[in-house]
Amino acid sequence: MGPQGVGKGTQAARLAETFGIVAISTGDIFRANIGGDTELGRTAKAFIEKGDLVPDEVTNAMVRDRLGQPDVVDGFLLDGYPRNAAQVAELDTILADLGWELDGVIELTADRDELMARLAKRAEEEGRTDDTPEGIRKRLEIYDAETAPLTAAYAERGLLAEVDGVGEISDVTDRIVTSLAAQLG
Repeated sequence: MGPQGVGKGTQAARLAETFGIVAISTGDIFRANIGGDTELGRTAKAFIEKGDLVPDEVTNAMVRDRLGQPDVVDGFLLDGYPRNAAQVAELDTILADLGWELDGVIELTADRDELMARLAKRAEEEGRTDDTPEGIRKRLEIYDAETAPLTAAYAERGLLAEVDGVGEISDVTDRIVTSLAAQLG
């Protein structure tokens, strides 16, 4: 978990390789559905193009479908999901239906100026139409209001590892691995 631009995707890929599990990014799921011109993809695209977050029912349906695929049976890492309390409840339901539980939750942190700079750079380098200054601010405000409070709930469950997302990529990865090792024993 963490706000847009904190490095979730980068770290998810590195952790998936480190632990030999599948990294599942909601962004990748959205792009696959949009690229495949699925009904869910067309719906998601309309929201993304406006700089809005995709509604829970669409996101949850995509995540449920993805977690039902055979490559996740040996483990997976979710990148960017859940984002709000309703998605936490749905994830709990999806995992219970599959006979699984969460092992841990990583929260990457960075200050707002760092996030704005990273997202502006990403927009420039990748031509991302959703990374306008207004869109970035809106998504960070939504994160602050809806997603950030979830970390307290995961902390209460004993699942949260908070990690500074600023610094060299390999240093952040090392901090995550160390934090998970301490948390998971």
